[in-house]
Amino acid sequence: MLPARKPGICWLRPALLALMLAAPVQAQEAAPEPLAAAPVLTLDQERFFVESAFGRAVLARERDALRVLEEENKRIEAELIAEEQSLTELRRTLPPDEFTARATAFDEKVERIRDEQDAKAAALTTGRDDERQRFLQAAIPVLGELLSERQAVAILDKAMIILSLSVIDVTDEAIARVDAVLPSAGTPAP
Repeated sequence: MLPARKPGICWLRPALLALMLAAPVQAQEAAPEPLAAAPVLTLDQERFFVESAFGRAVLARERDALRVLEEENKRIEAELIAEEQSLTELRRTLPPDEFTARATAFDEKVERIRDEQDAKAAALTTGRDDERQRFLQAAIPVLGELLSERQAVAILDKAMIILSLSVIDVTDEAIARVDAVLPSAGTPAP
């Protein structure tokens, strides 16, 4: 048998329930305030490097080196085309054995040059990757300060985050701080 309801208290339960349900709705409707402290921060590593003064200088040097390499490749290509045409014209006058020897030597020369030019392009890519790693290593103290100031426990790569609040993204602040600490054209100190 259920206890008898006391008059005057039965209105309290629905009112408390309504109040409890309304509180989260009101909190969701209010705009989130910027967080001074967040347990986790995000950083767009690509932007951090590319938009920093140091990263822009590295990329400008790489563009210049690529342009020089492309000009060199065009010059070499023109020389090889001329040499091939000359060899083709000699075919009529040379004995077959001598022509075959010259054609083989030309093919080997083309392969050697191609390997050399590919190695130069690969060296440019490796150099950029090395500069990026050195930049990130030199930027660790800057990121450590941000972590401490925001009272966070981690900085995650923004590309790995599915959903987050924009207030935990410290990329712009990190770029400004690293620009103040690292030289733009020089090599960052480890």
